[in-house]
Amino acid sequence: MSNVSNEIRERLSLEQVVEHIRWSDGLVPAIVQDAETRQVLMMAYMNRESLKLSLESGETWFWSRSRQELWHKGATSGNVQTITSLKYDCDGDTLLVEVKPNGPACHTGEVTCFHNEIVGLPQKSVEQDGTEANANSAGPQAEGRFDVLAELESVIAERERERPEGAYTTYLFDKGVDKILKKIGEEASETIIAAKNKDNDELRLEVSDLMYHLLVLLQERKLPLDDIMAELSRRHERPRRD
Repeated sequence: MSNVSNEIRERLSLEQVVEHIRWSDGLVPAIVQDAETRQVLMMAYMNRESLKLSLESGETWFWSRSRQELWHKGATSGNVQTITSLKYDCDGDTLLVEVKPNGPACHTGEVTCFHNEIVGLPQKSVEQDGTEANANSAGPQAEGRFDVLAELESVIAERERERPEGAYTTYLFDKGVDKILKKIGEEASETIIAAKNKDNDELRLEVSDLMYHLLVLLQERKLPLDDIMAELSRRHERPRRD
């Protein structure tokens, strides 16, 4: 009896979700995001059937407009996407699918389909508005300032999954946490020496090496960089004034 009740609740839940979505020709765009790195991986379309299959299987299914058929992401490549959450936006016309990817999202082998950057966008100059330009070019709130950390975190996660032969990151994961910790100790020591020598060029290189190995450690321990950033944010919250 309880199994039947669970099936009814699941069916009603799916029906309720479908009712909240504004379908366009029977389709709704679905944005797929890495639940760990927060990187947007791809955009595809779902219809009612692929949404149902995604909810039932816990992996992403989509509707191919070119082939006019359902497709299970990673069915042939093995790069399946395990769903951690599925949401629709305030207008009900877009889905956000957070996943744990088992490999690159793009058919080209790139981690994300959004790897073609458009360069040459205009920047506000100091002459136009010195105050705003300075505010946007410095400080922890500057847009895109730490994008490279998220990208590096994503690449390290991919290296751990795929273990490409000859890659240094693969070597670290194969050797295990003791080797990673040993390298962190070495890089920390070299950072101290560079700082004591007042050699900023060397310090820049050593700090970069240290941060890279710290990211490898976080991946090995499955501790997202977002958790570290959140902890830092909590520590430096300004006290409220009554």
